[in-house]
Amino acid sequence: MIVLGIETSCDETGVALYHSEKGLLAHRLYSQVKMHADYGGVVPELASRDHVRKTIPLIEGILNEANLSRTDITAIAYTDGPGLVGALMVGAAIANALALALDIPIIGIHHMEGHLLAPMLEESPPAFPFIGLLVSGGHTQLVKVESIGQYEILGESVDDAAGEAFDKAAKMMGLDYPGGPRVAKLAQRARDDFEGTPYRFPRPMTDRPGLDFSFSGLKTFTLNTIHSIKEKQGELSEKDKAQVSLAFEEAVVDTLRIKCKRALEQTGLKTLVIAGGVSANTHLRETLEETLSKIQAKVFYARPEFCTDNGAMIAYAGTQRLLAGQRSEEAFSVKPRWPMNTLEPLK
Repeated sequence: MIVLGIETSCDETGVALYHSEKGLLAHRLYSQVKMHADYGGVVPELASRDHVRKTIPLIEGILNEANLSRTDITAIAYTDGPGLVGALMVGAAIANALALALDIPIIGIHHMEGHLLAPMLEESPPAFPFIGLLVSGGHTQLVKVESIGQYEILGESVDDAAGEAFDKAAKMMGLDYPGGPRVAKLAQRARDDFEGTPYRFPRPMTDRPGLDFSFSGLKTFTLNTIHSIKEKQGELSEKDKAQVSLAFEEAVVDTLRIKCKRALEQTGLKTLVIAGGVSANTHLRETLEETLSKIQAKVFYARPEFCTDNGAMIAYAGTQRLLAGQRSEEAFSVKPRWPMNTLEPLK
């Protein structure tokens, strides 16, 4: 089975071809970051229009790369939600049109399930069951994963997602969009050039039982710190930005570390999978690896190119569900909001 995966949930157009026996054949990704940077965030209408322009050429590109034609595609998987409704509609419309023209099966995939299964694309994938930490611009969730489709939400953010908090902290310091990678880069500079940071930011909701997250208070603390610095010296220096970035990153990473360790201890599991854009953060990976090694547990994650939105994760997730006999109806309606624990398990 050769499955075409299409991802258009937000500001990145991703496509991939996945062979059920040979694995990933080809994948391509187009990012709209430069286009949205002028606006300081994603503009939904512009995102949708760009998906219209880019999806078909990207599909033709991976077919040429894999030396295949459209008629070699045996099924299609596309992101059905959650995400921006207009962006989702573009991918769904193209996927359904191609499936109808080629007379092949199609399946809509949950965007976060795609992220959760992205580490399965690696040479040494994790085994079920495991704890999944989904951490991105739109989601921060701890999930108990028994198997594909069997998900129990253990905890989630009650306000901002971790990735969103990174971007907002960056905006407070006047950093360009997307802010998360820029905050991480400045944090590393504080370690290398400025002997760390004199600031210690709070670790929200870690002093009470439970596995939920909250980053709004941390965001406010960051803003107050920035205002305090400006009152003393008029503006933020590069050193100030680096040290605030480090304090912020350490607070987020430590919060995630504490909650992940707690989830593993409460469930008795020894495997953690981190997925989503923030999982590419080097400090987060190193911290979790160090913490989990002390409790004889392991952490798995995808390579950086599969941490952000991509077509490969959708193609893989779609292949597993298609092999289990699942299909979507030809008449489609996307799901901008879609709880992951409502998904149908594989039989």
